[in-house]
Amino acid sequence: MSAAGPGRLSGKVAAVTGAGSGIGRAIATAFAREGAVVLLAARRPAPLASAAGAIVQSGGAAVAVPGDMSREEQVARLVLAAHEAFGPIDILVNNAGAMVSRSDVAGCTQSDWMRTMDLNLHTAYQCSRQVLPDLVETSGSILNIASVFGLFGAPQAAAYSAAKGAMVSLTRAMAVDFGKSGIRVNAICPAYVETDLNREMLDRLRANGEFARILERLPLGHIGETEDVANAAVFLSSHEAKWITGIALPVDGGMSAGVNGG
Repeated sequence: MSAAGPGRLSGKVAAVTGAGSGIGRAIATAFAREGAVVLLAARRPAPLASAAGAIVQSGGAAVAVPGDMSREEQVARLVLAAHEAFGPIDILVNNAGAMVSRSDVAGCTQSDWMRTMDLNLHTAYQCSRQVLPDLVETSGSILNIASVFGLFGAPQAAAYSAAKGAMVSLTRAMAVDFGKSGIRVNAICPAYVETDLNREMLDRLRANGEFARILERLPLGHIGETEDVANAAVFLSSHEAKWITGIALPVDGGMSAGVNGG
């Protein structure tokens, strides 16, 4: 197998979940630009096909694998697709996830709680467990996309904060468990990043004045772009980070540097 081109990830096979839009699409695109061949997984087939098609049109190599990455049999299909198209997986990016509801514990229904854990934490567990045999073979790496809300408390985000905090702890546990197998496991913890999925919400905050309060919590004075997270993902997945494992890297405009996250 040969990579699509020269770069820091040349010769690598990367699987990125939640890759149809937003941060996942930006990571998949950046990986392909750096020479990796990429499997893009997500639940919505149309955006996923668009993301993979854009990579191919730009001269990269990409395969779209629609599916729910919290389901064992669909993760197995992703691994099989990788083997059939490119070979064993070198890099797994657990990016799939969502904030199902904004509420405290008292207001969070059991259904919303379980759905939040399923979309965020369980997908990371399920994908990691099934891809680990490949990563042992390739001395590969796992990158979990968590959140700054998993590093400190945030209002009206109980389930999401709990899930992302668990992802950070899972990152550290896997780094300890699998380091001797040559596998690195790291997390990125983004703050507010504008994506297609949250742009309407951010526009509402701009209109009602709440957006200014967000900016006050960011020492750099502006929210992030998906490419900011993608650039960090390339670094942590590359040989340049060969002695880095078990970290939770804030990519947050300085938000976590403040008291209680700003």
